[in-house]
Amino acid sequence: MARTNPPKVTEPLPDVPPVAPEREIVVRIDRRRSLLAVVTVVLAAVVLLLAGRSFDWFPSLPSPFGSKTVDRSQPALLESVHDLSRYEAATGNFQVVIDVEKDAKFLPSSIKGERTLFVASGSVDVYVDFAGISGSALTVSEDRRSVTLRLPRPALEKPNLDHDNSYVYHRQSGILDKLQSLAGGDVNREQQLYQLAEKKLTDAAVKSELTSRAEQNTTAMLKGLFRSLGFTQVKVSYDGP
Repeated sequence: MARTNPPKVTEPLPDVPPVAPEREIVVRIDRRRSLLAVVTVVLAAVVLLLAGRSFDWFPSLPSPFGSKTVDRSQPALLESVHDLSRYEAATGNFQVVIDVEKDAKFLPSSIKGERTLFVASGSVDVYVDFAGISGSALTVSEDRRSVTLRLPRPALEKPNLDHDNSYVYHRQSGILDKLQSLAGGDVNREQQLYQLAEKKLTDAAVKSELTSRAEQNTTAMLKGLFRSLGFTQVKVSYDGP
């Protein structure tokens, strides 16, 4: 009789937890926030660089907004030459403060008007012109021991305005004047200040003792010159009051 194997008993498998369905991961990038972050970083870098240049934090770095000046001027042309026969007897250095105010009728200064304080520094030279001396202006004694010389009074040269030490100290402008300056303004405004400064420097020189000092210096120079030539008595006088 054939032998039969007993049936195999299969144990049930444990319960497998259900697998969640796959999810699609989507990464969204906010471009507006990214652009804002880049702009913020760039602005912060520019501000830091400008502050460093202002406070000399980075002395070796050039300014990114620096300008370049190119001199395209033509060579100077010599127009004429004049022989001078003047003796520069003295020089006076002056500084004047110019207070100029321009107002408009029927309008307050806050609307239309300008006040400028300009500090002007310069020098004025005083000279004696020997070119106009005639032969009768010089008298020599027979023994050639004394001499008398009559000269013109010292005159003032044109003032030499020192542009490096002259500056606008304060300028207060009305609203209309500020708008005009933004549009170009008065191109002759600075030139008018310089012309007024030269006039003030001349007035200051006239009121000073500069011409008297020039007479003393000229007299001392001529006495030394004639005494070196053997004259013992030298008299120098000046025309005019």
